Amino acid sequence: MKLYQNGVILTMNAAGERAGSMAVEGERIVRVGDEEELAKEFPHAKKVDLRGRTVMPGFIEGHVHLLNYAYSLTKIDCAPLKSIEEMIEAGRKYIRERQVPAGKWVQGRGWNQIFFAEKRNPTTADLDAISTEHPIVFTRVCEHMVVANSMALSMAGITKETENPEGGEIEHDENGNLTGLLKETARYLIYRMIPDKSVEEIKEMLVNAISIASSLGLTTMHTDDFETFSDKDWRKVMRAYRELEQEDRLNMRIREQCLLPQIDRLKEFIKEEILERHDTSMVQAGPLKLLTDGSLGGRSAFLRAPYSDAPDTCGIAVFTKDELNELVTTAHEAKMGVVCHAIGDGAMEMCMDAFLKAQEKRPDPDARFGIIHLQITQPDILKRFKEQNVIAYMEPVCLNSDLHIAESRVGAERLPSTYNYRTLCDMNVMYTMSSDCPVDSLNPFDSLFVGVNRCDYSGYPEGGWMPEQKLTVEQMLRGFTINGAYASFEENLKGSLEEGKLADFVILSQDPTRCDPMKLRDIAVEETVLGGRTVYRKK
Repeated sequence: MKLYQNGVILTMNAAGERAGSMAVEGERIVRVGDEEELAKEFPHAKKVDLRGRTVMPGFIEGHVHLLNYAYSLTKIDCAPLKSIEEMIEAGRKYIRERQVPAGKWVQGRGWNQIFFAEKRNPTTADLDAISTEHPIVFTRVCEHMVVANSMALSMAGITKETENPEGGEIEHDENGNLTGLLKETARYLIYRMIPDKSVEEIKEMLVNAISIASSLGLTTMHTDDFETFSDKDWRKVMRAYRELEQEDRLNMRIREQCLLPQIDRLKEFIKEEILERHDTSMVQAGPLKLLTDGSLGGRSAFLRAPYSDAPDTCGIAVFTKDELNELVTTAHEAKMGVVCHAIGDGAMEMCMDAFLKAQEKRPDPDARFGIIHLQITQPDILKRFKEQNVIAYMEPVCLNSDLHIAESRVGAERLPSTYNYRTLCDMNVMYTMSSDCPVDSLNPFDSLFVGVNRCDYSGYPEGGWMPEQKLTVEQMLRGFTINGAYASFEENLKGSLEEGKLADFVILSQDPTRCDPMKLRDIAVEETVLGGRTVYRKK
């Protein structure tokens, strides 16, 4: 038994209590309470001196793409690049330094035209300036749009006569020529040409990414992985996680958000996974995950009214109403659960309607449906979160970039009801916190900084953007802990530091609830403990 003392314990229990000591035996918490009382109760326990540091539950990520993040670590990182010229040079350098043979794929991710000096999307011509002897594809930060060079387009058989796939767009310029940009499902015309990874390769990538996540204090991740590679082989992904667990190399609890947008694949998965239930405390097949629209930055989020800066489009609805209803109802009837990516108000309305349809077929007052991102909300949509008891998977960190474009996209009239995270909290809507990594930063303290201050990483704008929507540190922490456990029906197992719960916790350099809000990003994770076992310690 270990007795953690001489520090601050943020329990994140219902009362929000603080304690002075915590006793841990094996993978469970034995007691949390007064330091003197626990010292008397457990006189022979091994003492762990916290030296004034703060302990809180391990962070629970509400929505990430862990395997995609792991894969991205092998690609060109375009996120720091400030111009298309820098992107071109980065591509040339990658090929030169790695001596990539002609004909081999070159991939990059994370570009965002908002931060480019040119203030435009890259094109085929830009990527051709890197190389015409390598097929090249760079994925936008939102993951909903890619740009490809001429060789990649040719390999995929894409010409200016190629028709848009359902739920996607092949972009053309004013003269009808290809720009190289492929949105939503059109991305897979390129992705399917890229060689897939083996189970062993997937495992090694995951171990690397999880080690980074552990250093950031994460102990559970709700992750969407099934379509990371073109083969979309969910069996391979689940096998990789389970083998890592069997090999005692999985230092993260995984709840798979199962991206299965075709009804046949969904039914197949339900038969093999959901009805059989192979779940453990480490690896779970979680809810059905559906992408119902795109991104705001790519103007593919589905809005009920046209974009203010592109009045010829409302974005992209990935499914028809009937298709969405069938998928949601099928999963709900199998007691699988459903969460939907929906950024635009048009997409959210479709999701809410689909949830109602599913409840008509199988009423369940505790279904815990969820909507991920929920950026362009409107008053009626906000009310439906409460009325239908839908979990809001918030992503405050997205404001680091979105606050620079939101008004131009939706206009001043719609803006006040968007990104209304504080309003939802004040309405007592159940919520979780997420990063959508690799779209945004995996570091929970980046999320805390943006959510609490409502500004970008540089501190702009002073005083905060729509400051009435600022969240408190406690609200953010609850979203990353006990509320995250609620989203997986595990609030009685983890998410707070209480007797009998799993000993998943982090030791922090300082107390985030007593920290200057503008210095939240300076807080360091000094140790991460998973099931009573240290999986990360700061050197």
